[in-house]
Amino acid sequence: MVADRDWEQFHTTENLIKSISIEAGELLECVQWDANADPDLIRRELADVLSYCHLLAAKLGLDPEQIILEKLEETKAKYPVEKSRGRSTKYDRLPD
Repeated sequence: MVADRDWEQFHTTENLIKSISIEAGELLECVQWDANADPDLIRRELADVLSYCHLLAAKLGLDPEQIILEKLEETKAKYPVEKSRGRSTKYDRLPD
C-alpha cells in the first residue's frame, strides 16, 4: 500500500514516531469518557498504532518480534517474580 501510493517519502523516522504517538492518542480517545469502548473502534485504532510501529521497525531494520523478546528479558530482570508479583510498584521501589 505504501509503495503503491508513493508514501515512503514521508516515512522519515521522525514522522513515523510522531504518527505512532498521534495514533496512540486516538486509541486513548476510545476510552476517554467511557471505559466500555466500542471494540471495533479499538481494533481499528490499534491497527493504526501497530502499522506505524511496524513501518518504523522496518525503516530502522529491526525485527519487531526480536526487539519485543529482548525487552521482555529486560523487564524480567527488573521485576523478579518474588518481588513484583501482584504489585504495580516501579522496579526501583520494589522491596529488597
